[in-house]
Amino acid sequence: MNTERNPEHPQRSRIAVVTGAGSGIGRAVAVELLRAGWSVALAGRRTETLEETAALVPEGTCLVVRTDVARPEDVAALFAATVERFGRVDLLFNNAGTFGPGGVPVEELSFDAWRHVVDTNLNGAFLCAQAAYRQMKEQDPQGGRIINNGSISAHTPRPHSAPYTATKHALTGLTKSLALDGRPYRIAVGQIDIGNAATDMTARMQKGVLQANGEIAPEPVMDVADVARTVRHMAELPLEANVQFATVLATTMPYVGRG
Repeated sequence: MNTERNPEHPQRSRIAVVTGAGSGIGRAVAVELLRAGWSVALAGRRTETLEETAALVPEGTCLVVRTDVARPEDVAALFAATVERFGRVDLLFNNAGTFGPGGVPVEELSFDAWRHVVDTNLNGAFLCAQAAYRQMKEQDPQGGRIINNGSISAHTPRPHSAPYTATKHALTGLTKSLALDGRPYRIAVGQIDIGNAATDMTARMQKGVLQANGEIAPEPVMDVADVARTVRHMAELPLEANVQFATVLATTMPYVGRG
């Protein structure tokens, strides 16, 4: 299912696909890009939240496409709808993801819970990157950019986070491999690793979360708009330049020296 907002608006030169655009970091990045003059395909599992994102920028040109990134047919439909509407893809912000069940020791973790996180965070990221890569390789002018949303957990885990941490470490390998393979086709691939951006998903951080020493402690957060501006900076570089990895985090969060 896809719906358009303001289809009469002139087509713009830069086209982005943002997954997980119905809330949090995805919503903030989509709005930042729209306000900067991009056209954006908003992808996510809930049409109503995507429409809420679109409504935040009434003057923007965007396409709403209900998408489960873990389903190959949904991903194919997303990119087909984007190209049909806008003609090309200049940017994929590969953002959709899930923490999975919080606070569950690894010995108690169900396989279904593990598989759900892997399907969303890793398989979904691969499927979207693959679709973007195919389009960017064949379009004229050739090329584009993929920015994967990693995490501080791509470097250092939290307690009881095996599925999330494993997928985010894997995403780093995917980023490196795609960056290498994309060179002949002007496809630049980078990753942003984010720590404690203030969203609904991280609201619990300020109330107190489990630390490596077994204590429960509140953690500082940062404005999600600061993340969005960083993604936009990465996105708007010429394809001859690439931010391979960027880490943006709340300054005093327990990351450096965590554990």
